[in-house]
Parts: sequence; C-alpha cells; structure tokens
Amino acid sequence: MTNQHPSRRLLLAGLGAAGTTALLSGCVTASSSGKGSSGGGAVTLQSNLSAPQAKAAMEDLAAAYAKQGSGRASLNTVAAETFRTQLPTYLTSANPPDVLTWYPGSVAEAYAKKNLLLDLGEVWDSPDLKSYSTALNKLCTAASGKKVFVPTTYYWWGMFYRKSNFAKWGVSEPKSWDDFLDLCDKLKSKGVAPIGLGAGGNTAWVASAWFDYLNIRINGAPYHRELLAGKHRFDDPEVHKVFDRWREVLPYFDPNGTAVAFQDASTALLNGRSGMMLIGTFFADAVPKNALDDVDFFRFPVIDPKVPLAEEAPTDGYFASARTGRRDEVFDLLRYLATAEAQEIYIKGSSGTALPCHPDAKDSGTALVKKGRKHIEEAAEITQFFNRDSSDALQPATDTALTKFIAKPKSVGSILTNWQRDAEKIWRA
Repeated sequence: MTNQHPSRRLLLAGLGAAGTTALLSGCVTASSSGKGSSGGGAVTLQSNLSAPQAKAAMEDLAAAYAKQGSGRASLNTVAAETFRTQLPTYLTSANPPDVLTWYPGSVAEAYAKKNLLLDLGEVWDSPDLKSYSTALNKLCTAASGKKVFVPTTYYWWGMFYRKSNFAKWGVSEPKSWDDFLDLCDKLKSKGVAPIGLGAGGNTAWVASAWFDYLNIRINGAPYHRELLAGKHRFDDPEVHKVFDRWREVLPYFDPNGTAVAFQDASTALLNGRSGMMLIGTFFADAVPKNALDDVDFFRFPVIDPKVPLAEEAPTDGYFASARTGRRDEVFDLLRYLATAEAQEIYIKGSSGTALPCHPDAKDSGTALVKKGRKHIEEAAEITQFFNRDSSDALQPATDTALTKFIAKPKSVGSILTNWQRDAEKIWRA
C-alpha cells in the first residue's frame, strides 16, 4: 500500500499480514487420511463465533447451505476463548474438524508450515474467488505457494463509545492525542472510568490492541510488522517509546481492566460505567439490537502526523484440515462460503458490522458501517492484529508482558527484556 487511499479491493486483505453447537475440545469427526478421497456425509464446521448474534448467523448460513442442495455442514460452536487455546489440538488431532473458522496471513502460515492445512487451490479456481482482490489472494497463500484460506469478512478496530453517554457528559470525539487526554480528564472528573479494557479472564489478548496502535502511530506499520516477525527487538529504544506514551494514559484505564473479560468491559461501556474502549466491531455481536444505533467510534488518535496513517482491519474466514476425509465436500462448502450470497446471509444474521470480502456482496449499509468503511479506506497501511501479524504462539508471552506492564509500569525495562527472551524461544522453535 502507498499513502494514497487504497481501493476496497486492496484494503480487503489487510496487507499488513501478507509478507459455532457444542463445546468441544477434541475429536469431532470421523476422518481418513486419503488426500483425494471423499468420505461423504456432512462436513464438520468448527466455529469460534459464539456471541449470540454471530452464532445465530452461522446457523443461518449452515441452513442456507443445506437448502441449496449440494451438501450439508454440521456446525459445532465452541466458546471463543476455548477455541483459541484448543486450535492447535484440533488441527493435530487424528480426527480433526473438517473446516474451521480462523485467520489468514501469518497465523495460517504457521499451521501450513506443519502441513496441517488442506491445499485449497481447486477452491480458488471457482468464479467467485477469482474475482477477489490480488491482495486477498496473497494474504491467503502460504509461503509454499499453496492456497490455504478462504476469506469472507473483515472488520475494523476503533475507540468505541455510546453517543447518548457522550452527549450526557457533554464531551465529543477528540481530534488529536492532546484532545484525547483532555477527554480522559473530563470523564474522570465526572466519576467515569475513561477507558475500558477487558484484558481479564481469557481475553488478555485485548491489551495487544493498545500495543499495536501505539506502535503503528509512533513507529509506523512497516516497523511494527518487522518487529512481530523478529527483525527488531522488543527491548529496542523504539519499543520503549511506545510504553512511555502508554504510561501517559494508564491513569485513565478502568482499575478493573485486567480483572474482567472484554465481554464484561463491553457491558460496562454500554451502561456508562466506562467512557470508551479500544475494541473491534465483533463486540457488537453481543450488543442488543436496539442499542446498536447508539454505538459510535473514533479513530485511535494520531500521535505523529509524519507517520503514515495505519489502521487495524483484520480479515476472517476459513481453513480446512489436511487430514479431512471429505475433501470434495469441504471444497463444495468453501466455494459456497466464498459467494456474495453466503456473506450477505452472515452479515444480515449477525450485528451487521462486518464487511464482506466478495467484491459484489452488500454490507448492512448502516451509518456505523459506512463510517467504518471510510475509516479503513483513509488508511495508508492496514495491519491485522498482533497474533495475526506474528503467530498464535507468540500471543501468550505478549499477554504476560502487557498485563504485567499495566500492573507495574515502572518495571517496563525488565518486562521488555523478558518479552524479548520469550519471543526468541518461539522464533527459534
């Protein structure tokens, strides 16, 4: 990407990373190892989309697929954080799920290197996927040259708030970092926790958004991606600058920020116990439909205007197990999921805040989505999210480092040293 506004086709991929109904934890399908074989029967679709609206949307999608007559999908919805921790186990099981929801880019590449993902080249030969952008094509291609992922939606991160609460408190969206600090001061003076976090329970990864945004605002997206790829050190002076800036806003964080999960932090935001929250639009899948029109967001404040504007806009979709015994059925399901029809069904059934990857698919058209699309299109660079631009393996060490920093910011030196040490072990593995 350049500093020019990217087209929809370019931004769909998030070039930053190029370079749901039982709780299950193990074997879920009968499978054989025959690559060219087709075992017949329903394809097992393992989904992490467990928020009520997202889960309902996936059920609608499975029903629509069955109705069109070429196959069936048996949908297993797993609690999102259980799915996250169990995914390596799913993929290495002797009888893994056939198809799984997850992410492209570096994350998929890590599993592809271990020969755990099915080659989806034949799926990408379908007319629908041939119409996808070059950037999406690249994002879904492993280093081996094999296609390993089918993208279906993408979304954005931002500082979300409730419009009626901002009006009640007499505050407005900030236009700069100084304005942001002033906003925090005003909210704190009114007895409101200015910034919700939600990095407790099993969602410590939410804190990574703060690291990502501060790093891309201060050091830029290229440095950020290189850092996450091991080309720089987490104890470099540039990274220290990120944490120096983070310390400026720590006094405004909800004191319970690392004690409650993002779902509880989202409730606090909607109830007015906190003022705003850096989060992705997926949080809206748990927002009551009648409250969605009251939800708004603003861009994470620019810190250095000389740094090209970057935003987090992750891509979601599906990959398949290399060990499936239902290759033909898997291919048929994935071809369907890549269609404009399937993506519109999902968007209609969920909160409607996701954007479709198919160039001909329509989004929900709400004011929030229109603003979100403009927000992404104005970015010169797109990043995916910490683990998506690095690996799932690096996320736990990062969770430890960032939550320790929030608790003991004066210990940042030793925290970054230990983070680098832990990262080196993962990069060498």
